Amino acid sequence: MSNLTPMGFNDLLAGNARYASGFQWAGTPGVAARGVAVITCMDSRLDPLAMLDLTVGDAKILRTPGGRVTPEVVTGLVVGVHLLGVDRILVIAHTRCAMASGDDAQIADAIAAADGTRVHGMAIGASTDQAAALDFDVSLLRADPLVSAEIGGFMYDVDTGILTQVH
Repeated sequence: MSNLTPMGFNDLLAGNARYASGFQWAGTPGVAARGVAVITCMDSRLDPLAMLDLTVGDAKILRTPGGRVTPEVVTGLVVGVHLLGVDRILVIAHTRCAMASGDDAQIADAIAAADGTRVHGMAIGASTDQAAALDFDVSLLRADPLVSAEIGGFMYDVDTGILTQVH
């Protein structure tokens, strides 16, 4: 059985063709030119480069559901700190986040209710206490000897665009 739909990716490939026709980033180094790494949510309302007035090449962006620090995020930060010029790390949670609407079991229930998919037991990282989750993630990174960078915790308001440092 194929996962391809009749439309497939044609609209996105057409968008890429428009993007590539004016592409201006050839030769941009792979290091974070501004020394920044951002861990934030996969929410499509968040544009990490724009919210920080950064541009292509300035930062490493790592996205997870809820902007949580996962083992893969830590791996990315170790590489970023030791090879890619990262010396500042922002962990950014945001208002009205779906991952703050319940715990892992409640999010799994919502997924099952939405389309019947069973993901109970999966580590999703959901938490109704965003402040505690952000504190935990920032503390986790600050305690990691392999992540030697300045680390801050922030809250982004999706309705105003304002980013506030909380840790």
